[in-house]
Amino acid sequence: MSLILLIETATTSCSVALANNGQIIALREINQRNIHAEVITVYIHDLFIESAKIIEQVDAVAVSSGPGSYTGLRIGVSTAKGLCFALDKPLIAVDTLASMSQGYKARGSIKVNSDTLLCPMIDARRMEVYTALFDSVGHELKPTTAEIIDEISFADVLDKNTVIFFGDGAEKCRAALGHHPNARFDGDFINSAQDMATIAEKKLNAHIFADVAYYEPYYLKEFIAGVKKSV
Repeated sequence: MSLILLIETATTSCSVALANNGQIIALREINQRNIHAEVITVYIHDLFIESAKIIEQVDAVAVSSGPGSYTGLRIGVSTAKGLCFALDKPLIAVDTLASMSQGYKARGSIKVNSDTLLCPMIDARRMEVYTALFDSVGHELKPTTAEIIDEISFADVLDKNTVIFFGDGAEKCRAALGHHPNARFDGDFINSAQDMATIAEKKLNAHIFADVAYYEPYYLKEFIAGVKKSV
């Protein structure tokens, strides 16, 4: 028996879920910018009321590790680490893009065939995205990068495979990549904590844990604060 609290805050989606033996038994989420700090602890509280569980019963806390929004990742990881310290439970880090690829197979609007490649995209700035490439069973074919998309991006794989580009960074890439007949786009896919369950369960069983004291999210790029304009 395993009970894992799942936290996903890498994008505009603030999502928390409770998984019992890899199956989701409670889920709370909202897709809204700059609301994570306001709702995350309320949503976690609601999970345990809905599931009739108590937080001390969890075997681990899993958090989406990035890449993604600097502020979102900080909120999610800080919450997860605080709970792990308070409850004396292990911390599990789940790669955000890998989690998205798992989720798309279950929830995506485009059918995933055995020869389909999955390309999750998280919006960065301008024509840049955080991305990786996975096969239909979730094996990573291309590691996580911050990539500026142009007309020749992914040309080598698009010539041989159907590629589904999905996530909040996908739609802006349609103009550059949409000319290729093997390119498919789904910009409506929203990150969700429920997609972390399979990876988190495997890591729990294998005792693959992050160091609660020193763990930091995978930002991929340094945070650059905007300059406030004078009025």
